[in-house]
Amino acid sequence: MFNLAQQQKTDRMMFLGYIGEFEEVDNHRSGKIVVQLNGRLNKCGVISPRYNVRLAELEKWVVKLLPARQFGYVILTTSAGIMDHEEARRKHVAGKIIGFFY
Repeated sequence: MFNLAQQQKTDRMMFLGYIGEFEEVDNHRSGKIVVQLNGRLNKCGVISPRYNVRLAELEKWVVKLLPARQFGYVILTTSAGIMDHEEARRKHVAGKIIGFFY
């Protein structure tokens, strides 16, 4: 069973076109999630602890986490929901970094 944060993260990755369908397999021990990839996913990471990021500092974190400026996404949790760094910049909201993928 997914919680709301996990569901929003997978919805964001589906919206950006990195993953397709996914299903949760319950084998009565530990659940597994089977994900269909739409192409190539080079790296996916989690940021722990979740760092607070102001809008002015967002570019510094993007440069630190991603290999190139136009390549990949940093995922943030904000007061407006879970979104990637480009959408957060457009909406002028900041929050906590929870992960990245490219």
